[in-house]
Formats: sequence, structure tokens, C-alpha cells
Amino acid sequence: MHLSRLDNEVFFKKAFTNKLVFTQFVKDVIGIDIQVGKIETEKRFKPKIAYIDFAYDIFAESKDNRVIIEIQRVNYDYSFDRWLYYHSMAIAELQRSAKDYRIKPTVYTIVVLTTSDIIEDKDGETVEEDVLISDINPHNLKGKIFNFYGHQLIFLNPNFKNDDTPPRIKDWLDLILESIENPENPQINLKNRAIKKAAKLIEDDNLTPEERRAAKIAFATEETRKIVERKAKAEGYKEGEKKANLETARKMIAEGFEVEIISKMTELDAETINQLKKGYDDDT
Repeated sequence: MHLSRLDNEVFFKKAFTNKLVFTQFVKDVIGIDIQVGKIETEKRFKPKIAYIDFAYDIFAESKDNRVIIEIQRVNYDYSFDRWLYYHSMAIAELQRSAKDYRIKPTVYTIVVLTTSDIIEDKDGETVEEDVLISDINPHNLKGKIFNFYGHQLIFLNPNFKNDDTPPRIKDWLDLILESIENPENPQINLKNRAIKKAAKLIEDDNLTPEERRAAKIAFATEETRKIVERKAKAEGYKEGEKKANLETARKMIAEGFEVEIISKMTELDAETINQLKKGYDDDT
């Protein structure tokens, strides 16, 4: 078995849009049984919410319209503040547009953090947690929580799984991390039917040429985003963006991408890319 990396959005969506995988993942992480109809990808709210124009990787609603599940894979610059905004706006939008005003759907947003970056909270404390759960239920001065809303924002970080991680969640964190760090000999729980199905879906031998091509483009796009953000912070946005796009174009040339695709990913013109390509050919 040779797994494809689940930090790539193409393979992540292929695995987690399967109904068996999706429903078991939700049950293991949130603890609820859910029956869903259509599982969508790149879900956007139209019109956009305030200034937020964002697409969830995976989105599904229960057949009884009482539960909304949003799943997002994040492999760069994850901001907990950012996800609080997205989650809150999704709650407002989904309740506003509910088909039956008497049924207010409970919204669960699951964010899978596939980057190994270490972050700090507002007090400067290092955060190295496998599971973080945020809800908006009120509590009294004695700490008693009142379940008025039920909405939850859940962060999963496979890099920090440990002996105390619940087995039902650890199976999924193992699958994600092993696909990234040990894809040729993954140590995963194949006795779990959903884990086995997910692994089969992303097994290298089961990928189509179209999926392989889409995965390469997704990887290049994400690398561009990372470089742009890093350069922009260090050098100022415009200059950083220009240098980042040139660096990405060189990497894509080395990987054999076509000029048209490179131009689309970096916004460089064909003449500039061909000049870079000529320099690469001369060097090699």
C-alpha cells in the first residue's frame, strides 16, 4: 500500500467526500450519527457574507436539515481568529437561510491542520494540542454550561496525537499523518472499515491521470500561496508577491508544468515564463 498525501486538497476531498468515510469521521470526532444526501466541495455562500468570500473544502447537511457539517483542511498560516470568524458567519448565514424558521441547524466546523507549525495563543503560550474544541454555550459563575446552541468549532492536529488521544480520533489522525510522513508503509488501523475505505481511495495505484494532474496543480497553488505570504511579510506585499511568483514559476518549470498552467498559477506572462524556462534549460 502506498498512500497519497492527505495534505493535498485533491486527495483529501477524494477520501472525505465518500459517504462511509464522511459519516464515520463525523461520528468519531463529534459523536453523532448523521445521514447526509449530497456532500459538496468548494462550498461558497452566495451572496458572500459581509466581506468574507470563502469556500469550505467539504460541506454537507443532514437529511432532516438539523445539522450542518463543514470540513476544512489547512496546510498554511492557520489563524484561530480567522476560523472563528468563518464559523460565526456560517452560523448566521445558515440560520438566516433555513428552509423552516422553526428548525435552526446546529453547525459543526472541523478544521484539520496538516501543517506542523507551532503556534502560540494570545498569552504567548505554545499550543501543542491534538484536539481543540470551541463552542458558544454560556456558563454561570460556577462553571456550569448551558447547552443553548450546540454549535462547535473543532481543530484536529495529527502532529500532536498522543497516548491520551481517544482511539476513535487517533485512527483518523494516524491516517492523515502516516499519509504524509510514511506513505509507503503506513501504520493505520485497517480494521476500521472507514479508515480502510479512505486508504483505498487515496492509494497511489487507484489514482486517475486527471487526479494526479489536479493534485500537482493544487500543490503548486498552495506552495505559491505560502511563498507569497512569507515574502510579503518580509519584504512588503507587492515586491514579495513578485519574487514569490518567480520562485514558484522556476519550481513548476523544473517539475515539467506547461507554460499555460504556470501562467495561471503565478500570473506571470508567457514571455517571462519562457525566459525562465530558457535559463533552466541552459543550466541543465
